[in-house]
Amino acid sequence: MNESTSVESRRLDGNAAAGLCHEIFAVDITSAVARCAHCGASGSFGTLVLYAQEMGAVLRCPSCEDVVMRIVRTPTHAWLDASGARSIAIPLPGA
Repeated sequence: MNESTSVESRRLDGNAAAGLCHEIFAVDITSAVARCAHCGASGSFGTLVLYAQEMGAVLRCPSCEDVVMRIVRTPTHAWLDASGARSIAIPLPGA
């Protein structure tokens, strides 16, 4: 087996990640640790500064006030933009 064959055998579509995504997104997010992509500060999700409006929410870094995450809910979808987070460490249940 050559390198390209072994890589191709591990390639699946996004549906194969459904179980992992369900495990990650079905947890209490308040204990997660977010790292700001702008200034690098990290802290628990609960330390982010929330600006909530009827149309959605904007969560900002408490250190530099840059946007870390945006969440909008429409009648048919929930939209999540976490481009302002360098990373979000989410503790798994039972870990």
